Amino acid sequence: MKRVGLIVTIAATTGVIGCTSMTPQQQGTVSGAAIGAAAGAGIAAIAGGSGWTGAAIGGVVGGVVGNIKGSKQQ
Repeated sequence: MKRVGLIVTIAATTGVIGCTSMTPQQQGTVSGAAIGAAAGAGIAAIAGGSGWTGAAIGGVVGGVVGNIKGSKQQ
């Protein structure tokens, strides 16, 4: 689980650094995916499931929600 946390942290940090030239919709997608992946991995770990599966599902759901939210900010 520590490895999943490290990967999610690196991905989130890279996403934040790379967001300077993105549109609000792209920023929302990346941010939502990172937050969703972290939340999904955490929830899966607490529930006793696979952290990777939780991160993947959370990332997809978070990315979709972030994309929708970002498109409304334009």
